[in-house]
Amino acid sequence: MNAQDKKYIMMTTQPVSRLVSRLAVPSIITMMISAIYNMADTFYVAGIDVQSPAAVGVIFSYMAFIQAIAFFFGQGSANYISRALGAKNRESALLIASTGFFTSLITGVLIAVLGFVFMDDLLRTLGSTETILPYARAYFRFILIGTPFIMSSFVMNNQMRFQGNAFISMLGITAGALLNIVLDPIFIFVFGMGVAGASLATMISQFVSFVLLLILTGQRDGIPLRIRNFRPTFEHYKEIAAGGLPSLGRQGLASVSMAYTNQLAGFYGDVAIAALSIVFRVTMFATAMVLGFGQGFQPVCGFNYGAGKFGRVRRAFWFSVGVTAIYCTVLSITGYTFAESIIAIFRPDDKELIALGAMALRFECLVYWSVSFVTMSNMYLQNTRRTIRATTLAASRQGFMLALALYFGQKFFGLAGIISAQPVADGLTFLLAVPFTWSALREMRKKV
Repeated sequence: MNAQDKKYIMMTTQPVSRLVSRLAVPSIITMMISAIYNMADTFYVAGIDVQSPAAVGVIFSYMAFIQAIAFFFGQGSANYISRALGAKNRESALLIASTGFFTSLITGVLIAVLGFVFMDDLLRTLGSTETILPYARAYFRFILIGTPFIMSSFVMNNQMRFQGNAFISMLGITAGALLNIVLDPIFIFVFGMGVAGASLATMISQFVSFVLLLILTGQRDGIPLRIRNFRPTFEHYKEIAAGGLPSLGRQGLASVSMAYTNQLAGFYGDVAIAALSIVFRVTMFATAMVLGFGQGFQPVCGFNYGAGKFGRVRRAFWFSVGVTAIYCTVLSITGYTFAESIIAIFRPDDKELIALGAMALRFECLVYWSVSFVTMSNMYLQNTRRTIRATTLAASRQGFMLALALYFGQKFFGLAGIISAQPVADGLTFLLAVPFTWSALREMRKKV
C-alpha cells in the first residue's frame, strides 16, 4: 500500500472528531502565529504615533484585496484537488495545482506594477487622509514589492492544507511570521525606519515563507508544482472559479468594506481610523482559532464528499460548529469584560482611542458567538460545491451586509453607527447562514 492509499484510508475511515482535530492543530498554530504577528506589527507602530497604526489599517484593506485574489486561486484549486484525490484522480490534481499557483504569481506581479503607478490615488481610495498619506506611502512600497510572494504563499498554503499536509504548511508560514516579529522592532526602532521598517520586515518575512513553502511542496506525497503542468485552459479556470468564488467574494468585498470604513471614519479624525484598525487586529486574532479549526474541517469535508461519504461530512460539520461555538462564547464574555484593558495595550496614554476602541470591541462581542456557525457553514457550502450559496454567504459578513450597515449606521448614528456596523452585519449574516446551510444538509442527507 503506497502513501497515497494510506492517506485516502485515513481521511475516509478515521473518526471525524479525531481527524478534524488533528488536522486543525497545525492550522490553528499557523493562524494564531500570523495573527500574533499582525498584533505585534500594530503594537510596535502604535508606539510611534497615531498616524502609523492608521496607515497600517489603510494598507490592510489592500492586503485583504490581494488575499482575496490569492484565495480565489488557492482555495479554488485546493477544493478541486481534495475532491480529485478523494476520487483517486491524481493527474487532474497535478494540473490544477500548478495552474492555480503560476497564475497567482503572474497576477501578483501585475498588481504590484499597477500599485506603483497609481500609488497615491489608490491609497486615498483605501481611506487614507492627507495626514496619514506619507506614512501609508512609506508602508505601501515594500508591501507592493512582496505582493507576488504573499499571494503565491497563500495559494501553496491552501493547496497543502487541502491535501491533508497542514503540518508542513505550518512550518513555512510560521517561520515567516516569527521572523517578522523579530525583525519588526529592529527595523522600526534600531534602524530608525519607523512604519517603513514594519513594511520591510513583512516583505522579507513573506519572501522567506514563499521559499520555504516552495521547497516543502510535494513532501509527504503532496502535489508538486511544476511549470510543465501549468495549463491555463478554460476548463481549469472554470473549476478554480467554482471553488474560489466564495473566497473572492468574502475577501474582495471585505477589502472594499475596509476601505469604505476608513473613508467614513476619516471624517472623525485619524484616531477613529487607528482605533478601528486596532480592534480589527484584536478580532482577527480571536478569529484565528475558528479559521484554523475550519481549515482542519475543510480537507475532511472535501475528501469525504469526493468519496461519497456524506454522513462523515455532516458529522464533521456539526463537530466543528460545536467546538468553535464554545470558544467564541467564552471569548465574547472575556472581550466584553476587559475591553478597555485590551485596547490600552496598544496606546495606554490615548484615552480617546481607548474609549472608541473599547466601544467597538464590546459591540462586536455581543454577536461574536455567531461567527462559528457562519464560518463553518461557509466552508461546508464551498467545499461541497454549493457555489452560489457559498459565494452569497461569503460576500455577506464583511461585504454587502457590512456596507449597508456602514451606510445607514453613519447616516443615522454617526461614529457610533460606524463602530457598530460589523456586529450588525454579523447578526444579519447568521440569519442568512441558517437556511442556506440547513437546506444543503438536507440535500446531502437525501443522497445517502
